[in-house]
This record gives sequence, C-alpha cells and structure tokens, in this order.
Amino acid sequence: MKKLKKRWGIDSNVQLVVIFIVFAITGSTATKLAAPVTEYMGLGQESTAVWLYWVARILLIFPLYQFLLVAFGWLFGQFRFFWDFEKKMLNRLGLGFLFK
Repeated sequence: MKKLKKRWGIDSNVQLVVIFIVFAITGSTATKLAAPVTEYMGLGQESTAVWLYWVARILLIFPLYQFLLVAFGWLFGQFRFFWDFEKKMLNRLGLGFLFK
C-alpha cells in the first residue's frame, strides 16, 4: 500500500479507500448503464450478432467509464486526483490532444 500511496501522491489510508470505492462504483455503473444504452441503439443481445454486440458494448463502456470516473471522483471529493488520473491515462492512450 505504501508504494501505491507514494505513486499516487496520497497521504492517508482513508483517501486510498475512497479512491478504491470510486473505482469500484464507476466500473459497476458503466457496465450496468451500457446494457440499456445498447438496447436503445437497437443492438439487443438476442437480435444482434454476438461479436457485434460485445464490440459495441465495450466501445460504449470506455467513454462512459471515463466520464463517470471524474463524476464519481467529484462526488466523493477526489476530483483533482481523478482528473489528473484521467489526463494521464488518456495521454498514454494517445488521446492527450483532447486536453490541449
């Protein structure tokens, strides 16, 4: 835990727990929201080829997760951490131009 706290620039264990909670809630929420959105788009699991359904759902989860991560981070008082985390992650994926 000390390595992670040092790497993320965190001092307290409470802040670390809050960050883990935000990650858990964000992942669960993004995957839950992706199902009705794909249905709304007309890509139901029963009516669409399996490969197309899952590709569409994963492509939908990615931006949804990015947005929710910052939103839940803000709700839990960790906006600065998650905003910096988001910028670093997108920069590593080659999408850093979005923040310039």
